Formats: sequence, C-alpha cells, structure tokens
Amino acid sequence: MLKKVTLFGLMALFLLSLSGAAVSATKIAYVEVGKVLQESPQVKAVKEKIRKEFSKRDDQLVSEQKKLKKLKEKLQRDGSIMSDAEVKRLERDIIARTRKLKNAQSEFQEDLALRQNEELGKLRKVIAEVIVKVAKRGGYDLVLESGVVWANDKVNITKQVLKELKR
Repeated sequence: MLKKVTLFGLMALFLLSLSGAAVSATKIAYVEVGKVLQESPQVKAVKEKIRKEFSKRDDQLVSEQKKLKKLKEKLQRDGSIMSDAEVKRLERDIIARTRKLKNAQSEFQEDLALRQNEELGKLRKVIAEVIVKVAKRGGYDLVLESGVVWANDKVNITKQVLKELKR
C-alpha cells in the first residue's frame, strides 16, 4: 500500500514538473480590442456609412422638431388673441405632433442601434480573423482579449493587429 502511495506521489510530481515546463514554453499575448475598435479604419468607415444611411431620417426628425417648436412659439405668442377653438386645435396638433415625433425618434434610435450592432458584429469577425493571423504569424499559443489585469507591453499585440487592419 505504501509503495502505491509513493509511486502515485512520484507520478504526480513528475506530471506537475512536465506541466510546469509546458507552461513556461507557452507564448502568450493580449489584444486591447476596445482600442482596436476605436482606432481601426474599418470602424471609421462603418460609422461614416451608417451616418450617410441615417442622415435623411435624422434631417427629417430635426425638421419636425423645428416645426413643433414654431407651433409652440405661435401658441405662446398668439394664444391670447386666438379664439378658444383655435387654441384647442393648436394644442391638440402640438400634442399629436409631439407623440409622433417621440415615436419617430424612438424608432430611429432603435434602428440605428440595430444597424450599428449588425455592422460591428461583422467587423468583430474581421478583427478576430486578423488577431488569429497575427497570433499565428507571431507564434503565439494563447491570445487574451479581456480580463487581463496586468501584462508586459512586449506581449501586447494591439499595434500589430491595427497595422494589419490598416492594410
């Protein structure tokens, strides 16, 4: 029985020493994906594409806001000289336009967020492919994206990933 425990202990010690050697030979890096998303030319292009795509709707919302503001100013300015019927009609019109504008703004924000998430999802796939490419080229065994508390700058491959994305 003692021989089995001793043999088991020696095997465990041997396996631990092997795993320590394997770990020390592992090449590890990390990438600041947030920085990549801020600085890559693809993100800037996506933002510009979405801005152009949504600019017409945004302009329409701004125009409706201006119209609503003018109606409110008219009611405030001329309300005292208008008939009660005219005041009530204008107030109802303002309320209806305000509701419509709020709904349109809410729909706009939802559509914009969906579109941004869609494009950023595509871009994240491209970034992941580039990270893998840089990692393979650099001979890394493991690349971490987040959750890194501290790492030496020599294992940070963010600049290499950005350089590759700019190609």
